[in-house]
Amino acid sequence: QFQLAESGGDSVQDGGSLRLSCAISGHPYDSYCLAWFRRGPGKQREGVAAIDADATTAYADSVKGRFTIAKDDLKNIMFLQMNNLQPEDTGMYFCAARPRCWVRVVGEEYEYNYWGQGTQVTVSS
Repeated sequence: QFQLAESGGDSVQDGGSLRLSCAISGHPYDSYCLAWFRRGPGKQREGVAAIDADATTAYADSVKGRFTIAKDDLKNIMFLQMNNLQPEDTGMYFCAARPRCWVRVVGEEYEYNYWGQGTQVTVSS
């Protein structure tokens, strides 16, 4: 099974950048999907970006062109580079994983089996 731990959340100004990290351990799977979700104030958790073992990626429309998901297989870390942050990007960001998966779209919350505790991102105008 996966163990996931996020880091890198912070408070930034409108237009700023952050890089989130997700340390991954424990998984024996050759195929899997990793994803970033976020929960904004008063909102449901939504998918932001996903990547699979072959490094195929998918993004939510709201972050395309601003966010980049990547992974370092040697260090077992997944990243989310977030540029041109907007106040609507504020929220708790979670990394998630599910085995035996190939990315086509980010997917829904219920499709992911393993979750980290989250890291807070706050963007002020």
